[in-house]
Amino acid sequence: MPLFEVVFRVTHDCPFSNISRKFPSLKMFVWCNREHEVFEVIMEDHEEYSAVMEEISKLRGIIDKLSDRDKVHLVMKTCSCNLENSVSKNIDAFNLLHVSPVVYEQGWEYYRVIAFRHENLEGFLQQLEEKGFVFEILRKVPFNGFIASSLTLTADALFSDLTEKQIAALLTAYRNGYYRLPRKADAKEIAFKERIPRTTFQEHLKKAENKLVAALVPYIQLFSQATAENRKSLKIKF
Repeated sequence: MPLFEVVFRVTHDCPFSNISRKFPSLKMFVWCNREHEVFEVIMEDHEEYSAVMEEISKLRGIIDKLSDRDKVHLVMKTCSCNLENSVSKNIDAFNLLHVSPVVYEQGWEYYRVIAFRHENLEGFLQQLEEKGFVFEILRKVPFNGFIASSLTLTADALFSDLTEKQIAALLTAYRNGYYRLPRKADAKEIAFKERIPRTTFQEHLKKAENKLVAALVPYIQLFSQATAENRKSLKIKF
């Protein structure tokens, strides 16, 4: 039987959904390793920053925080996946594969799951309805990808925000040994060789690097909070 990829949204009485409902300009992305949660908080209305942080701090202790002008990354002390009647707990009950992140926006929670059996998906949706969840299926299509890539970093997660010129700058820098130790060429030498303005090349390269680091931060934060024993279990063994 083919696997199905399903994207749906849910609204219910959930602390984080309620926060996103209270602050319409807020968008939250959540990654979880079953011990901790990383929240990427993006606010279009920067004047709401203090109020949003205060609301989040009331719910669960924050043990790490990184921020820039556009977004904030928070690591919460404990994850909410195992809370009674959470959407994640219902997903687990029907052996569906949950693919992070969860997105909170304007009172809705957005989920992506992979269903191995159609009856498991039907049972899950029926249980949501019986428990009073309001939900909407946004996409349901056969899954033609690789399961492994859905559980790890994907190309979309890392590179979708890069422009074509930023991608070209990264590849050009790599080809010319910019990221080797010791470095084989600096930005000025590469720009001269490629016959492009140095400042233009440096600008595209720096923006690309900043975007890649920002995309990696939630995964780095989760890994940094994992126990030594759990870190060993994440290593690939041959």
